[in-house]
Amino acid sequence: MKKGFYAIWLAGFALLLALIARQGFFEVSSALAVAGFGMIWVTAYHLVPLFADTLAWRFLLPRRHHLPLLDLLWMRWLAESVNSLLPVAQLGGEFLKTRLLMLRRIPGATAGASAVGDLTTTVIAQVVFCAVGVLLLAQYSNSGAAAWELLAGLGVLALLIVGFYVAQRAGLFFYLARGLERIGGEREWLSLSGSAAVLDRAVNTLYQRQSAFWAACLFHLMGWIMGTGEVWLALYFLGYPVTLAEAFILESLITAVRAAAFAVPGALGVQEGGLMVIAPLVGLSPETGLSLSLARRVRELTLGLPGLIAWHVAEARHAVGRGVSRRA
Repeated sequence: MKKGFYAIWLAGFALLLALIARQGFFEVSSALAVAGFGMIWVTAYHLVPLFADTLAWRFLLPRRHHLPLLDLLWMRWLAESVNSLLPVAQLGGEFLKTRLLMLRRIPGATAGASAVGDLTTTVIAQVVFCAVGVLLLAQYSNSGAAAWELLAGLGVLALLIVGFYVAQRAGLFFYLARGLERIGGEREWLSLSGSAAVLDRAVNTLYQRQSAFWAACLFHLMGWIMGTGEVWLALYFLGYPVTLAEAFILESLITAVRAAAFAVPGALGVQEGGLMVIAPLVGLSPETGLSLSLARRVRELTLGLPGLIAWHVAEARHAVGRGVSRRA
């Protein structure tokens, strides 16, 4: 399976290079150079939606297992770094969050349930966010034909979230637990994998906390909406200012594209091609869409690479600490 993910990653990377070559390496690099130090602000701003997503995740943990907010923010940063830069089909971050919680002595069932619940509420908020973006584009384009196509897209999004819910009720938790067992090389990785029923009960208990569940959905939605500011800032520093509504449309539609391409690591190539198609819908050139995508890549690398390093440092410290305790 890992070989398959790496093959997809290489195909995506090749597509990315082909798109850049088609538009011209000089033109694309010049556009990014215009942004210059503005990319520092774009990168720093990403911490705003990251903080909102961290608050959403915290709602899904029982009060007796609440950790300091900065600790959870650190964990989410590491998980996002894994999802952005490694070939893990956007699920490796959920496994990592579970592991990091367990290293803080939170029971495996509780940790696993919070990861499943966080993924579920993220998808629900994502569907709502994308739906609003589609409706904004329908109004922006003022085209009856486009409106019908967009309504069809809304139907697909609705089916996706219904299917995700049904899959959970049909035993998705069991398959998640088995997946965690296969990925983890040690029993400590997820003790709950030996009994998927434990995870089922923990998730059902989580879903019974309706106020916490919907609060998580709300904060995730806030996180998606706040992500619009990142697009607005990037285009501003690239020299192509847009309105917040246009930034919202761009962010929501590319979010939908990335979700559809979840199997491609980091949506390499897919994001670039998608933004080249979407950008003209709000009056921007395909070249600008490509520059915007590459600006996002710069932000992902700027935050993601230190995140991967921090993860490996944390794992090394844990291994050393475990070795010391065994010798004692």
